[in-house]
Amino acid sequence: MFHPPPPALARLLIAACMVAVSACTTGATAEKTATDTSALPAEPESPIREDAKAQPKAPASAEASVTNPETSNKNSRSSESDDERSYLPRADAMRFADEVARRRNLDSAWVRHAIGQALYQPRVPPLMLPPASGKAKNWRAYRNRFVEPTRIGVGVRFWQRNRATLARAQEQFGVPPEIVVGIIGVETLYGRHMGSFRVIDALATLTFDFPPEHPRAQARQAFFQDELEQFLLLCQHTGMDPAEPLGSYAGAMGLAQFMPSSWLRHAVDYDGNGQIDLWHSETDAIGSVANYLKNHGWQRGLPTHYPVRLSPGANLHALLAPDIRPSFTAAEFAAHDGVRLNASGQSHLGPLALIELQNGDPAKRGSAPTYVAGTENFYAITRYNLSAYYAMAVITLGNAVAAARQQGNTTR
Repeated sequence: MFHPPPPALARLLIAACMVAVSACTTGATAEKTATDTSALPAEPESPIREDAKAQPKAPASAEASVTNPETSNKNSRSSESDDERSYLPRADAMRFADEVARRRNLDSAWVRHAIGQALYQPRVPPLMLPPASGKAKNWRAYRNRFVEPTRIGVGVRFWQRNRATLARAQEQFGVPPEIVVGIIGVETLYGRHMGSFRVIDALATLTFDFPPEHPRAQARQAFFQDELEQFLLLCQHTGMDPAEPLGSYAGAMGLAQFMPSSWLRHAVDYDGNGQIDLWHSETDAIGSVANYLKNHGWQRGLPTHYPVRLSPGANLHALLAPDIRPSFTAAEFAAHDGVRLNASGQSHLGPLALIELQNGDPAKRGSAPTYVAGTENFYAITRYNLSAYYAMAVITLGNAVAAARQQGNTTR
């Protein structure tokens, strides 16, 4: 169950401070998913854990399905006391604190105290590991976890009460309401599940105890080191107590599940009250999601994808080689035997990517992969979470909510 930070914390999120801090953020590692996020699926057994080629961040709305941390993870450290799990006596943690203080011109005692409050969370490192090889991904199973009646119904109500804000965001940023609604729905079920880990605990655990058996352990640990530094900057410049904010097991926060660096770079005070509050302000969350997508290449009026029809024996190797990055013109698509776009896709002027969504073991009847041609806007959604499965879930959920809302309007 989500436990939001106290109201006093939200009142301290001063928008002007955010602007000041954003100038201090680092380059590539300050991006949320352009340099990957948490290498996590929607849940431990998710079919979309694509860590070898892309590290999707786990939607916090799936955390409700994870076992209670008080009764799980009976590993070698799970029964230790808070004192034994504290990072205060860790020499590496204190060295990091001193480096951050020096690099960011922060008070060393404050940084040491902040990191010293962090507790090792034994539940977190195993969630960073990729799944066992050989397990087929399954788009239909993943889609059905997010595109279901409860989430659609909550999404309709979210859209209804925020319809003016969603329309304003579309006008300002060019992002349609169904995309913003889809992202917030997949990420947190419209704020119902925003995570229950202390952000300082999650980020410290992944900074100092990232699992070494991970195939990209060094790069992933460096990412979380930067996010811990960004989180401390966020707290210092807003007055937040680092021990208070709650988020996902990867350190993502609020309805939009922004990592600290993304908060500093892309979050906006969209309700105009002088504060950026992604925990309690749906208006701020909507504006921030739309701003994030615009800053990552969203193009007004561009579709997200087109249907693709394949003939038996179609050679897809060359089209799949660039993965989800749009790299081919419509004419180059058509030049491949057995691959056909619909009429709209054939007239598309920008680059396209062939997106493959597996549906389990392709050798089994009825389990052939799903294929679409992704545009630059499809790719923009994957900057939020580096997974084609995630992007299609966002699009599909958003469209389902739009259809349900329209049906409700026409049946009144």
